[in-house]
Amino acid sequence: MSQLSFMEKLLGGAVTKWLPLKSLCGLITTGKLNANAMEDDGIYPFFTCKEAPYKINTHAFDLEAILISGNGSQVGHLNYYKGKFNAYQRTYIVGDFQECVQVMYLFHYLKHTLKAYITQNSRKGSVPYITMPMLENFQIPIPCPDNPKKSLEIQAEIVRILDTFTELTTELTTELNARKKQYNYYRDQLLSFEEGDVEWKTLGWIGEVRMCKRIMKNQTLDAGDIPFFKIGTFGKEPNSYISREIFEEYRDKYNYPNVGEVLISASGTIGRAVIFDGEDAYFQDSNIVWLENDESKVLNKFLFYFYQIANWNVSDGGVIKRLYNDNIKKTSIPIPYPNDPEKSLAEQARIVAILDKFDALINSITEGLPREIELRQKQYEYYRDLLLSFPKPDTEAAA
Repeated sequence: MSQLSFMEKLLGGAVTKWLPLKSLCGLITTGKLNANAMEDDGIYPFFTCKEAPYKINTHAFDLEAILISGNGSQVGHLNYYKGKFNAYQRTYIVGDFQECVQVMYLFHYLKHTLKAYITQNSRKGSVPYITMPMLENFQIPIPCPDNPKKSLEIQAEIVRILDTFTELTTELTTELNARKKQYNYYRDQLLSFEEGDVEWKTLGWIGEVRMCKRIMKNQTLDAGDIPFFKIGTFGKEPNSYISREIFEEYRDKYNYPNVGEVLISASGTIGRAVIFDGEDAYFQDSNIVWLENDESKVLNKFLFYFYQIANWNVSDGGVIKRLYNDNIKKTSIPIPYPNDPEKSLAEQARIVAILDKFDALINSITEGLPREIELRQKQYEYYRDLLLSFPKPDTEAAA
């Protein structure tokens, strides 16, 4: 069904009137407190320019409100709250709603369009932020304004459809978080051994720490044959490349990981692990390293899971914390039955098989809950765009 026919059916031929936000609510104000007001263990929410509220022991407001982050990295982020709360001086509070608008309809519309509006109306080159006039004059589409009952019915139907997808996504996310906790529990249990069944060895006992040959900046390309992963793109999409000629020369002459060996980040997010899949790629020296491992003592997959709970002895080299080779080699790992290699590897394989099942369910993008959440989110976005794309007047009111 086309977007136009869908909206025509929903609106039933009703016109849409665009009204400034200030005409739909009796209160648009800001909090009065600064960020130092937050407390460790308060009883009321304290909304700041972060996504989630802090806590505080005093309240300045007691109402149903939409709260909007006015600046910072989360500018335009919305929260809904009903009850007693307090707010930061750059957090906007919208409340005392008129009878012609449903609160959650307003919430969904602001959530869908406000950030783009902020960026468009901020001064070029400046950090986006909200001013009171920007918010007061933000235009809201009100369907069928001359028939309040029908208007609220249309708004309620839009909210019902969008809330259905939101609630489903929330339920799936809650389930995913529960599975993650279950996974972490079993991982910790499986990697905790009874005394006598395990011996703690250093990672240096397994093999040497290796890294790729240094790539100079003038050797990198914006596009090319071989992805060059740096610490910021490790485990993600590459944004830098090297020529095949350099890759083949360096791969043959210098250290290069074998398929299955576990690459780890040595700066930034310390100890983030990626199993090397053998695809042609090159890795930033000293920031991305691996333990040379022939799997005669420890399985690579066992190492991969251990890295998730490893107690790294991180060196603080100033601004950026770093995991040096000695830190890695001195890190202790529990080895089951180390004096019986065959039994040890069999026990490691048993543990890996169990954790693989949880890992596939939780982390795979093509199966399990993450895939389901992704599909529901896309479905929500499709209907959100469909339901909140009202025909605009030829000349919009200037904001």
